[in-house]
Amino acid sequence: MPDFSHTQSAHCESGVAASLLRHKGIEISEAMAFGIGGGLFFGYLPFIRLNGLPLVTYRSAAGHILKRISRIPGISMHQQKFRDKSQAMAALDDALAHSIPVGLQTGVYWLPYFPSALRFHFNAHNLVVYGKEGDEYLISDPVFPGPVRCPGEDLARARFASGALAPKGKMYYLTRVPENLERRSLIVKGIRSVCKMMLGSPFPLIGVKGIRFLANRLERWPDRLGKENAALHVGHVVRMQEEIGTGGGGFRFMYAAFLQESGVVLEDQSLADYAALLTQAGDSWRQFAVIAARICKNRARPEDTYTVMAESIRQCASLEENFFRELEGWVKKQS
Repeated sequence: MPDFSHTQSAHCESGVAASLLRHKGIEISEAMAFGIGGGLFFGYLPFIRLNGLPLVTYRSAAGHILKRISRIPGISMHQQKFRDKSQAMAALDDALAHSIPVGLQTGVYWLPYFPSALRFHFNAHNLVVYGKEGDEYLISDPVFPGPVRCPGEDLARARFASGALAPKGKMYYLTRVPENLERRSLIVKGIRSVCKMMLGSPFPLIGVKGIRFLANRLERWPDRLGKENAALHVGHVVRMQEEIGTGGGGFRFMYAAFLQESGVVLEDQSLADYAALLTQAGDSWRQFAVIAARICKNRARPEDTYTVMAESIRQCASLEENFFRELEGWVKKQS
């Protein structure tokens, strides 16, 4: 059993990435891992269904942060997927026998230590297994305040959950890290990648365009879907925003924290100023969520309408477009 230090985090993937790096001696915050991993994003993807509803994501695709971090010069990460449960659990046990903390992608629904109200079918939840006692695995789950335990049978089921984003037994761990991270270049690259996705994607469902696309769709939901089904779709948007990981507003606040920390590292006050702009966008997302929650709970005020919600989302799009234009200008000055 390695001497693994658990740290509660705002988001599972960035939290696991930071924890694994810290275990290897690289002091890094979750916000910095999220930022250099290019974690901020927006996508409205109606052709991908989550529990029968269109996928709305406020962060990069599952695994994107870990992939970018694994490509940092001097860092090596072993990653593996499996077809067979017994082979997957044997590989996990072998790594633990060598005192290696292992990251896993799992399905939340099958993790029994989650409260029943929070157990739903979401298959991109990351956690760290750092030891085993009997048939119980010792787990550092970033969303919990302390370490937890999970029976082997349940963990195996969570590793092979079916459906969208099926983990297929995925496990990963760091095999090599540099003595120090050269943060300036990593910060600039991370910011550049996020600006490109939020402003430059040719697809209307991605980035700022995607936020406006969602607003237009949402405004028409009552007529297209009916009152009950429209409320179900809105509730799903809010759930993806406020409960999955840190949610939309939360991801904006985390990225703002990354910019503030980067401003200190680079001795550049302008990054802290940009962080304040993004915080405004995060606040706007939260204001939309409040209106949406009242509508979903049949507590709507006379002024709470789908048109008002759509305008609130368009305001989010405008704030984020202005923010990323400013940040894109900063990146160009760094080359």
